[in-house]
Amino acid sequence: MQLGLLQMCAALRAKLKFRVMPDEKPAYKRILLKLSGEALMGDDAYGVNPAVIDRIVGEIKEVSEMGVQIAIVIGGGNIFRGIAPAASGMDRATADYMGMLATLMNALALADAFRRAGLVARVQSALTVNQVAEPYIRGKALRYLEEGKIVIFGAGTGNPFFTTDTAAALRGREMNADLVLKATKVDGVYTADPMKDPTAKRYSNLTFDEAIVKNLKVMDATALALCRDQQLRLNVFSIFKAGALKRVVCNEDEGTTVVC
Repeated sequence: MQLGLLQMCAALRAKLKFRVMPDEKPAYKRILLKLSGEALMGDDAYGVNPAVIDRIVGEIKEVSEMGVQIAIVIGGGNIFRGIAPAASGMDRATADYMGMLATLMNALALADAFRRAGLVARVQSALTVNQVAEPYIRGKALRYLEEGKIVIFGAGTGNPFFTTDTAAALRGREMNADLVLKATKVDGVYTADPMKDPTAKRYSNLTFDEAIVKNLKVMDATALALCRDQQLRLNVFSIFKAGALKRVVCNEDEGTTVVC
């Protein structure tokens, strides 16, 4: 009896000693990340803050090393903000093209930051600027993703009157992304502005119809409608919250998920 008890104790000790926590596994194979230009400038008035962009790249690198294929659509607000006063009264199409060029500048800065971090990134532009970026070619972009490269899409859709939110929805569908992520300064979608209303509650889940009807400012209406019609899963989260991107990719309760 004593021998049997000792064997049970030994077996229990071995089980405890060699038990390992399950590895965190991504729930999605391919994602499309929408980054605003404002996310790159940190507390600066405009431009790109090196420390901020390196931190964001670090978050993305961690997810890339899990085997997740990553495409990125980048905005240009951090650069266009500096020239916005000069664009006052300007023809809308002309101003939009200026904004597209700003996104391309951000795409180049982001690609260089990935290079410094040891990752391979390719920039594709919806506008033809062959000296600094490849033209957008869907087949090449898909091949880059399959090869483990990060693909950064600049210049929005290449058309005026469409936001980079719409570009994110469009590229997400074209890249057959499992999830579109919108990186913001707030950790999800709230019933009210959490900066102004301390009683505001975060939505864990929403439908696209709810987001549109309640005018929750998740994305512009065109982008939301495109995601809904193409059944693209969307998550809104804070890029400034450490580890948030990884938690979203691992399907943890992070941010707000918007589905059909």
